[in-house]
Amino acid sequence: MKYALSNIRLPWFIFTLLVFVGLVKLGFWQTDRAVQKEQRLNKIAQLSQAKPLSLIDIQQLPFTDINDLPIKFEGEFEKEIVFLLDNQINHGQLGYRVYQVFNVNNSALLINLGWVLGSINRAEYPKIKALTGTYQITGHIRLIEKGILLLEENYTRVSWPLRIQQVDVAKLSMMLNKPLLPFVVYVDKESPLGYEKNWQPIVMLPEKHRAYAFQWFGLAIAWLLLMFWASIKFSKSSQIVNNSHNKNEN
Repeated sequence: MKYALSNIRLPWFIFTLLVFVGLVKLGFWQTDRAVQKEQRLNKIAQLSQAKPLSLIDIQQLPFTDINDLPIKFEGEFEKEIVFLLDNQINHGQLGYRVYQVFNVNNSALLINLGWVLGSINRAEYPKIKALTGTYQITGHIRLIEKGILLLEENYTRVSWPLRIQQVDVAKLSMMLNKPLLPFVVYVDKESPLGYEKNWQPIVMLPEKHRAYAFQWFGLAIAWLLLMFWASIKFSKSSQIVNNSHNKNEN
């Protein structure tokens, strides 16, 4: 009987420890994310006072250092080519982010022109007009973060504007037969160019991450206490069974 109980307690202890360690790791991960967000917010605050760089300056910098940098350049919009990034929510309303290809000398990149309201009818597209001609763009660099793609996108039949599920520069470059720079420029909020500019460089603030970290650490402690209580209850039950077994043998 005692050997059977020890066989039960060891897996129980290992399982308890694994879950506890997992919860603690999640707490530390959220704490690290909070620190990263704080560092980025401090960087953005400093860059807001900096002089905008040219596209040539940006291209000469290490790729990992260009996120959030202010930029100013002049070029020409590609005619008709407009991308609508799907499933973009603004104040509880579903819509799109509008991207258009912009040519600067021998380079091409995507410009985020803002948010437009969508329709419940998926066959109905927002009424937007592609920009044409030469413009001076002032904005900030944003490195592209790919989201989860539920369905593979097929660009065999293309009509403009084109609805897309994520900004995949490699695929868009192949479709356009034109290499696009691996980042997006978000037009400044003060610019009259484009549509509603509701973007935020950081969606989840550091305080939110710390709140989640507190929850994970709290769950870890609660789990440990629960397993400790369950272990005591199990030990008492086992003791009762053993005493009853001994009495029957006597």
